[in-house]
Amino acid sequence: MKNKHNIRKRINKRFIPNIFTVLNMYLGFSAIILIISGDPIRGAWFIFAAAILDAFDGKLARGLGIESTFGTEFDSFADTVSFCVTSSLLIYTTWVEGLHPLIAISLSFVPLFFGTIRLAKFNLINDGTPKQYFTGLTTPLYALILFGFILFTNQRFGTNGDPRIALALAITLGFAMISPIKLGNIPSLSFKMGIKNNVRLFFAIIVFVSVIIWQGLILFPILILYVLWSVINWIMQSDKINLPDRLSSARGRD
Repeated sequence: MKNKHNIRKRINKRFIPNIFTVLNMYLGFSAIILIISGDPIRGAWFIFAAAILDAFDGKLARGLGIESTFGTEFDSFADTVSFCVTSSLLIYTTWVEGLHPLIAISLSFVPLFFGTIRLAKFNLINDGTPKQYFTGLTTPLYALILFGFILFTNQRFGTNGDPRIALALAITLGFAMISPIKLGNIPSLSFKMGIKNNVRLFFAIIVFVSVIIWQGLILFPILILYVLWSVINWIMQSDKINLPDRLSSARGRD
């Protein structure tokens, strides 16, 4: 009886992270509807909310000790909808007007193409062990930067932004998704994980509050600075970052 109770309790807990994933996908689908309806600004905030939920589901599963292959795959499908499809649709409806249809479609395909490769690659190399960094730009971060750009330009200049800058961002960040660049992971949602995590968590809270107050004026610059800092840090400390990977490989050979 006790074993049956434990199994039932574990099955019930499995639904909790998946609820976050479903909400993430629902918000992404809602953003698609808004973009098609000609309201990418409101769609951008749906993507912002979806990215927050996406940051929680994996950490919640690990915290509850209920990680699963299904959860990982389900999260990837949700991310494809919320961050890859929406980004491609944003490009097609906003920044490729006047271009040859084949070129317009090809440029719009960039987020979906590189994003799905990044998600598939992550699932193959993910061993369930929490890491201090991500390899390659994540799909939520890609979408946040792209939608952050339109929020910034709309709030600052009243436009959707210069298409040339937007497309250059889309292509550059697309390659960044499949690059070996290391980006710092999201801090654990606890102040009991050490000083380094506490500083990162405190900074994340400040950024979140700042975005709520100043909206697009702070979101886009903060994300760009974060990516640039990560690239510089990766270049300067690549040997230190790659050392644990080399040690793991060596142990695997032993």
